[in-house]
Formats: sequence, C-alpha cells, structure tokens
Amino acid sequence: MKPFSSLRRRAPLLLAALAPLFLAVCADAGPGTPEARSTEAMIQDVLANKEDVTILITDSGMGGLSVAADLAARLPGSGVFRNAEVVYYNAQFHSTGYNGLGSEEEKALIFGEVLDAMMEQYDPDMILIACNTLSVVYENTEFAKNPPIPVVGIVDTGVDLIADQFRKTPDATAIVFGTLTTIESGVHKDLLVSQGFPEDRIVGQAAHRLAGAIERGPDSEETMNYIRQFVGEALEKVGEPEGPLFGSFNCTHYGFARDQFAAAFAEAGFPDVELLDPNPMMSDFLFQPPYLHRHPQTNMAVEVVSKLEFTERERGAIGPLLRAVSPAAADALDSYTFDPDLFQTSFQPPVRN
Repeated sequence: MKPFSSLRRRAPLLLAALAPLFLAVCADAGPGTPEARSTEAMIQDVLANKEDVTILITDSGMGGLSVAADLAARLPGSGVFRNAEVVYYNAQFHSTGYNGLGSEEEKALIFGEVLDAMMEQYDPDMILIACNTLSVVYENTEFAKNPPIPVVGIVDTGVDLIADQFRKTPDATAIVFGTLTTIESGVHKDLLVSQGFPEDRIVGQAAHRLAGAIERGPDSEETMNYIRQFVGEALEKVGEPEGPLFGSFNCTHYGFARDQFAAAFAEAGFPDVELLDPNPMMSDFLFQPPYLHRHPQTNMAVEVVSKLEFTERERGAIGPLLRAVSPAAADALDSYTFDPDLFQTSFQPPVRN
C-alpha cells in the first residue's frame, strides 16, 4: 500500500527553495485542483502566511506524546510562528483499539469520524499523525480524499531513517518493529523495495500488545518479557545474518523502551544493534531556514485531551520521559483533559456474555 503524501526528512531545504513556486501554483490552480491541494503546498502556505497556529498531534494512546514533546521543545526558540498551540489529541476510542477491529474499513470509518471531531473542536492549521497504525489507516478515510489542511504522517520519516541506515551499512538486515496493522500493511517494506533495497533483508515483526505494556511501564517485567519475545521471533526470521543488524521503531511507543530493546538484543547475542527512532524527526519539516527566527520567540501552549483515561500509573510511567525533553509537554500530561464525550464514533463494543 502506498501511504499518503507526507514530507520526507530531507525535504525542508528543497521545499524552502521551491516555496514561491508552490504558492504560485496554488494561486493559479484554484482551490479545487490537485496541485492546490497537495500537502507540500498547504504546508508552505501555513509557514508563509500564518503567524498564529494550532498544530494538532494525534495517536491512539500515549506514544505520540514523544512527538508532541519534541515539537514543544523546539518551537519556543525557533521564532517560526508568533504563537503556537500544540494540541495532543488521543484518537483512541475504546480499549479495543484500532488493531482490535475486524476490518480495514471499520478502522478507516472510525478514524475518519475522529478526524472530523478534531476539525470541529480545534480548527487546527495542520495535523501530525504521530502513529504508524493511523498513518496507514488514514489513507482509506473519507477525510483523506479532500483534506482541508495539511495532514502529515510518520511512515515516510521511518522509511527515510531505514534507507539512510542501509546506505551506511549496505550489507545490513533491518528489523521493522510495529503493530499488527502496520506490519500487515507491509508499507515500510514496500516503500524500501521500491527504492531498490533488498526485500530479503527487510524483516517485519509485529509486536502485539507491546504499546499497552509500555504505557503501563516501559521498565516493567511485562514490557521486558514482550520485548524479549518479539526480538526472539524477529531473530528467528533473520536466521544467521551475513552483515550487521539494525532495528526500527515503527510504533511511536517503542522509543520509550529503547533501553529495554537494547538489553533484549544484547541478551540474544547482538549487543551492537543500531536502533532507529523516527519520532524526534517527524516535525523537522516545520523548521525551514526561510521561516526560522521571524519572531524573537514563539509563544507556545500545550494541551493534552483524551476520551479515555490516562491512569495515574500511565502518567507516572510516561511523564518523566517527556519531562526530560519538554517540561511543558509533561505539565500538559499532568493536567490533561479527560473527556469521555470528546468525540462519538459508530463503534459498537462487543457484547460480553
């Protein structure tokens, strides 16, 4: 499956050079044409013409909070905008989660309903889907057919990191860790193979239920047992590698457990595995030289909202990791808004006998 358009990590300089062209195309083409609605052009429009913005970051659960923290850490000194509101909007609708739904159509229907609610409630200037699962699901939503604002997913950032590592170590084997939806889609492998990287050295490994365990405690025995299991399963698929191994975190939760992944690989006899985390690079496209330091600083507010409760245990597990990056993001999690009526979906919970 080809993912929706998003900016690659190396795009800022190119986009900066082409910004006038993008804007001219928008002006000439009119609002109903494909050119006018390209993600790149809409991003350039926001950067060039907006001084006050609302940037909405979404994930199913708490993993994407790391992206929110990185963005919140970078914005104040950037001067890109005068005022920026960073909203972290938890798209998780039920404990079942998107990976527990029965069909891709149902996932797309529900996420589309959540996107509509985001737009109505916050009127954001752009949306960052800080979730590989939802980045894959987004492609099939009604919202994606005619988005009114730029929507950027994290898949391409992860693919770029893997590709860069292959260029550094051409004889390496990559292990792509992700959720069931992400791995079953094959999106990372497909994009890498289309760039000429060898299919037989790209191993997908689904890590079902790991994200939830990480939210309950990245350093818990539960999390460590899951990681040992999934690292072991991945290494069985790899067999005897001819060159080095590296792992890629293609679920935003997994970066919270980097040390645990490293320990599991070391226990299995691979102490020098490179572990790639795209989260800190997802928002790179916002910090383009033509727009940096237009203002003395960017005044910033951070808000976290969720339909489901973030338990005290979960906030205690994730909060300190956020605080090391952005105290503002950690404070927002501490004072988050728990609203069971945040959005409504057509999901029907399974009937329990």
